[in-house]
Amino acid sequence: MPAAVLKLDPAMFDPAAIAPDTRAINAGIIKALGAVPDRWIYPMAVLRKLRLEGKGPFPLAPESPLAQVIEIDGPHGPVPLRILTPDAPKGVYLHFHGGGWSLGSARENDGLNHRFVERTGFAVVSVDYRLAPEHPYPAGPDDCEAAALWLVREGPARFGTERFAIGGESAGGNLAVSTLLRLRDRHGLTPFCAASLHAGCYDLGLTPSARQWGDEPLVLNTRDINVFVGHYLREGGDVATPDISPLHGDLSDLPPALFTVGTRDALMDDTLFMAPRWLAAGNRTELEIFPGGCHVFIGFPGTLADAALARIHGFISAA
Repeated sequence: MPAAVLKLDPAMFDPAAIAPDTRAINAGIIKALGAVPDRWIYPMAVLRKLRLEGKGPFPLAPESPLAQVIEIDGPHGPVPLRILTPDAPKGVYLHFHGGGWSLGSARENDGLNHRFVERTGFAVVSVDYRLAPEHPYPAGPDDCEAAALWLVREGPARFGTERFAIGGESAGGNLAVSTLLRLRDRHGLTPFCAASLHAGCYDLGLTPSARQWGDEPLVLNTRDINVFVGHYLREGGDVATPDISPLHGDLSDLPPALFTVGTRDALMDDTLFMAPRWLAAGNRTELEIFPGGCHVFIGFPGTLADAALARIHGFISAA
């Protein structure tokens, strides 16, 4: 039987378990986003530009001095990879950013990825995959698959190691799992020793927590999810297809995975459903639930983010 740590203590879901600083952070996020006019009246390209200029609703992390950008060939053209490399990497982490398949970038994750390098000794390869609605499904997953194949092919010589991990946040968690399935099914490859999957969206048909969340602007709400899915599947696609919604896939022969999510996340059920399925497929599975954590709370300051990041870094380091 695979080893597992599935922590589902009911006390973690009790509002009384939420720490005061987490409550304060969530209140600040709701206030900030509640003051923003309807962002969906703007084209995604405009929202992306504002975020990269540091004019989004939250601060842009400083650029990592370790970062360099290269381009690799992909099925739809060049795919930029943002690479952060320490001296003598202990491994390589292939990272897919969040943003609903429509927003976000590797650059915006420099803060988290630089910290990842410092705490694990791993290099980070963050993929700037194509974004919807300009490039709907399957362009993004195609780019992610190309990046994974590049790492398998070029990684040992470039980084001096074959110890590879994979992961991402939100839409990036979805893309990480779809990439694992593609490598296994299309190429007969299982090259990753670990997966870190934070607040992933694994069922684009929407799990109960996503459907029932409502309008509260705590990073992500039900309308936001529907907007993102609409852009991503602009040219169609069955939401029950494992390449789109990996919760519905055959999850056998996948690497050990750590699933992390907060209890104040519209996508909480995606993780609560996916982790047991990962385990039932015969894979080592660890699950950590963080009281009061909002969607991708690791991107905000606070003791909760510090605890979750320490857990993630420790899991990858020990893989």
